[in-house]
Amino acid sequence: MKWNLRHLRVFLAVVHHSSVSRAAEECHLSQPAATQAIAKLENGFSQPLFKHKAQGLYVTEAGAALAQRVKRALTRIDQAAAPISPRLIATATSSQLDALIAVRELENFTLAARHLGLAQPSVHRAVARLEAEARKPLFERTAMGIRATRAGRQLADAARLAFAELDQAVMDLADLAGREAGQIVVGAMPLSRSFMLSQAIIEFRKRRPSVLIRVDEGPYDDLLAGLRRGEIDFLIGALREPVPIGDIVQTELFADDLILVVGPRHPLSGQDRVTLSQTIRFPWILARKGTPSRRIFDQLFAGRPTPQSLIETGSMILMRQLLQQSDHIGFISRLQAAAEVDLGLMVPLRTELHETRRPIGLTTRLGWIPTKGQKMLIDEISIAVRQRNICSVDN
Repeated sequence: MKWNLRHLRVFLAVVHHSSVSRAAEECHLSQPAATQAIAKLENGFSQPLFKHKAQGLYVTEAGAALAQRVKRALTRIDQAAAPISPRLIATATSSQLDALIAVRELENFTLAARHLGLAQPSVHRAVARLEAEARKPLFERTAMGIRATRAGRQLADAARLAFAELDQAVMDLADLAGREAGQIVVGAMPLSRSFMLSQAIIEFRKRRPSVLIRVDEGPYDDLLAGLRRGEIDFLIGALREPVPIGDIVQTELFADDLILVVGPRHPLSGQDRVTLSQTIRFPWILARKGTPSRRIFDQLFAGRPTPQSLIETGSMILMRQLLQQSDHIGFISRLQAAAEVDLGLMVPLRTELHETRRPIGLTTRLGWIPTKGQKMLIDEISIAVRQRNICSVDN
C-alpha cells in the first residue's frame, strides 16, 4: 500500500479532535481536502475508520487500530527528522523516504532506481528535494560510491521502521475485516529450523492458510540487522549473552545443551567414555566465531590443547556428509542433532561436557507490538516447544 504521510497526519488530527474542520485547520488544509484525505484512507482499507455522530467523528475499532500504528510510525519519522530540519516533518513524502532508504542501502542511484522500479532521475530528484528541505547533505561521495551521512542514516532507518509499522497496520485492519493480508518474516537460526518452526508453521497454516510466511536464514549478525531495520519481524534461535544491543528484547523459551557427534564408523563411536583429550587428534566441525556455541567450545578448551583442524559451518547437511565420509567430530546442539541421531546418521560420543547450556528463544525489537497473526505464530512456536517435552524456562 502506498502511503500518503500528509493524509495520515490529517487522520491523526481528526482522531484527536473528532472534527474534520479542526483537523484541517491544524494541518493547514481546506476542509474539503481533509475530508478527501479521510475518504481515500477509508477506500484504501475498504472499511470505515470513523462513526458520524452529532458530537463529531469518532473512531471505529479499525480506526483505533490504525491510529495506534500511525502514531508510532510518524513519531519515528518526526524524531529523526526534527533534529535535521523541522520542515522535513511537514514536507517529507513516502516516495522521497523510499528513495532515501534505497540509496542508503545500495549506495548507488542507478541501483536504487532499479530496485524501486523508477527512472534514475526520479530517485535523484526525490533525494535532492529532501536535502533541500533539510538544508544539509544526506549523502556524501566517497571513493567507494555514495554513502549516507549520519543524518541520512538516521532518517532512512527511522523511515524503514515506520513503514514496517504501517505494514502491520494493514495486517491489523485486514484481521478486523475477516481477511488475510501482508506477510510474516522470521529470521531462523539452525536449531529453530530443525523442529520448532516447521511444527509451528504447520499448525499456523490450519488457521491462517493464506498469510505469506518468509523464513530468512543467514549469519546472526545479518539477521539481527534485518530485525533492527524492520525487514524481519522476529528471530528464533540461540540467544546472545549479554544482549548485543539495547534496542532488542530476548525472551528465553528453553535451554539446550551441546554434544559431540560422529559418524557410525568413527574410531571413537561406541566407546564407553571419551575424554576431550582423545578428541583433539581428530578434525572438528563447529560454528563460526562469535556464536554462543563457539564461545562454549573456547571455554571447554581454555588452558588445554585444542583441535588443530577445524571447519566452521552452520550447515547440518555439510556436517552430516562429513561425519558419514570421514573421522570428523561435530560439536552441535543436542536437539538439532536429535533427528539425525534417531536415524543412525550421527552417533553421540559419551563425553562429559560441563557448562554447555545455551538459552534458546525469541528476539524482537524493543517496543514491538505484534499483529494478531504474528502473535499466533509465536504462540504456536511456544506450543511446539512444550509438545517436544523440552524443559522451558517456565518449568
